[in-house]
Amino acid sequence: MSIEPNGVRIDLSALVHNLSQVRSLTGKGTKIMAIVKSDAYGHGLLPVSHTLEQAKVDCLGVAHLEDALELRNDGIKLPIIILCGIQTEEESSEVVENRLTPVIFDMNAAEILNQEGKKRGRITPVHLKVDTGMGRLGILPEDIEPFIRKAMGLKSLNIEALLSHLSSADEYSGEFTGKQIDSFRKAIRAGRSMGLTLPFNSLASSSGIVGYPETHFEMVRPGIMLYGTLSSPKYANRLPLKPVMTFRGRVLQIRDLPDKTPVSYGRTYYTEGSRRIAVLSAGYGNGIPRSISNLGSVIINSRKAPIIGTVCMDLTMCDITGLEDVKAGSEVIFLGSDGKETITGEDIARWSGTISYEVLCAIGHQNAKEYIS
Repeated sequence: MSIEPNGVRIDLSALVHNLSQVRSLTGKGTKIMAIVKSDAYGHGLLPVSHTLEQAKVDCLGVAHLEDALELRNDGIKLPIIILCGIQTEEESSEVVENRLTPVIFDMNAAEILNQEGKKRGRITPVHLKVDTGMGRLGILPEDIEPFIRKAMGLKSLNIEALLSHLSSADEYSGEFTGKQIDSFRKAIRAGRSMGLTLPFNSLASSSGIVGYPETHFEMVRPGIMLYGTLSSPKYANRLPLKPVMTFRGRVLQIRDLPDKTPVSYGRTYYTEGSRRIAVLSAGYGNGIPRSISNLGSVIINSRKAPIIGTVCMDLTMCDITGLEDVKAGSEVIFLGSDGKETITGEDIARWSGTISYEVLCAIGHQNAKEYIS
């Protein structure tokens, strides 16, 4: 048994199951770029990536060069796409040396990378990012043709794909998403009319994969759905996804408090009548959002118990009045299932007014992880 009171368990078999659900939607003709940025959404970059490589995804997507190098150094052979691109000569050198694939949205970066390729006698694959409406990184649609024309003159680069990102695929109205799809199609047509093959174009992340089959193109980029959740109630119960992460802690103390006793910082909660309180081993320092104070729940002995008072850095309190057999050392489920009760990333996100991505990343980043398969 771990001496740590808290622990995250990552079920790699659930990850593989969720990948199979992606494949059930896309079919054999569509390639899969599995997104493992931000430490695989808090699930662990290396174990997750090795599992996905064994499950035969086509490539991996990371945010920055640092993660790509960590994957290469740990033996990952798959193509690795650097979604946030590169900027410097040093980064270009690492990209060429390690046969990585950066996303390009800036001509200066393209020229630096081309120069490095010339020196080494290597051609580097790149994906060009088109801003079809996200308003983040990218080349505006009206600029894509001159950008492609200039990039095609850089002979040490191979433009193998255009890439864009949907801003609103989880909204109930699909009007803006439709405009983005049309804009992306036009960009692809422009590139192909100029002689590019573009075999790996990608637009759809998880919400697009589930809600908009027309966005699948040649490649899709599943992220959050690989980890067992979707970002919008619009897609609830569309797929039998399995949560990959469970977060457990312990009861540290049982308190019997009289009527009108304040609990935790700021006295945001007072007991109403005599209540039995459990003090738990995790708080916002472990990724439990402080904003679920007096709103969320935990599971103890297969029953839910409401969180009371303000969540602290290392401690959380809950009301266990009426729950039997709870004692110091009893297991607490902050995220996961016990018996018929479940607390999901979406539940915690709803209580705290955020998204499940943030919840999973925070919990995964701040706790020791064990892996099962």
